[in-house]
Amino acid sequence: MKSQIYRFKAKKIKPFVLALVIVGILIFSSCNDYSQPKPRGYFRIDLPEKEYFPIQLELPYTFEIPVYSQLEKDNHPMAEKYWTNLIFPTLNAKVHLSYKPLNGNLAALLDDVHKLVNKHIPKANAINEKLFFNEEKGVFGVAYYIKGVDVASPFQFYLTDSTNHFLRGALYFNHSPNNDSLAPVIDYLQEDIKKLIESFEWRNNGN
Repeated sequence: MKSQIYRFKAKKIKPFVLALVIVGILIFSSCNDYSQPKPRGYFRIDLPEKEYFPIQLELPYTFEIPVYSQLEKDNHPMAEKYWTNLIFPTLNAKVHLSYKPLNGNLAALLDDVHKLVNKHIPKANAINEKLFFNEEKGVFGVAYYIKGVDVASPFQFYLTDSTNHFLRGALYFNHSPNNDSLAPVIDYLQEDIKKLIESFEWRNNGN
């Protein structure tokens, strides 16, 4: 008889216990889901429409810049004549442009470019090169796409006519680099730098 009473009680209790177990599992799993770290999110960046116009400064070179940028003379104490900065105020970025007249120093300037690019190797995942060649305008050069989360300058380039003029450019952001979050902005600005290069022309006797 006792065994029969025990089985009867077990049948009555079993649904209640099962319900408790199910509720406990749901609570436990929901707590685990809540405590898991979520992937890092980034703020949405609104990028302006593309539109360009020729620069106005008197320089040994000319090119087109976006309407949302400003070309300013470099006022740094160490800056040389015809050095400029292409400022992007809303994107907190700039392209530094350093000009040098050629006087038998092309090999040394190219060596400097390679050294400055190679300084990024420890933090770079890859460095891709693209050749630019415009014989009609006498503009030749190379662009360097430097990929890596902590790379300080993700895009650099140089342009020359190989006889009189040499210009180096480098993209910088005015804060610590985090190029994963900046990827859309970097891609966006690379289009503007490509436009700069494609519209680039030398002016006569800028030395």
